[in-house]
Amino acid sequence: QVELVESGGGSVQAGGSLRLSCAASGDTFTFSNMAWFRQAPGKEREPLACISYGSTNILYAASVKGRFTISRDNAKNTLTLQINSLKPEDTAMYYCAAGKDWGLDTRIYDYWGQGTQVTVSS
Repeated sequence: QVELVESGGGSVQAGGSLRLSCAASGDTFTFSNMAWFRQAPGKEREPLACISYGSTNILYAASVKGRFTISRDNAKNTLTLQINSLKPEDTAMYYCAAGKDWGLDTRIYDYWGQGTQVTVSS
């Protein structure tokens, strides 16, 4: 069993920054790839970025490339998402995910956190 716990969300003004974290525990050997997704009210879950175990493969969704940075620390079992130049449209629940496969597809991830809320005001 794997548990993912996100933190770092909050309410910020447009133009600000946030650093989201995801702590993994349990059977962490069962997955190698991790990713961030978000979901706004009334919308489908949107992929943001994914990263392979050794951080050698990183992929960003076109909508966030340049403002979002994904990273991971395997020694600490943590995944991070740095978000800069926040916009009101970034308001959503942000989720981390983990799994054996790599890519920007919600269907390939086996484990999900409960999410952390990001709210951006103009």
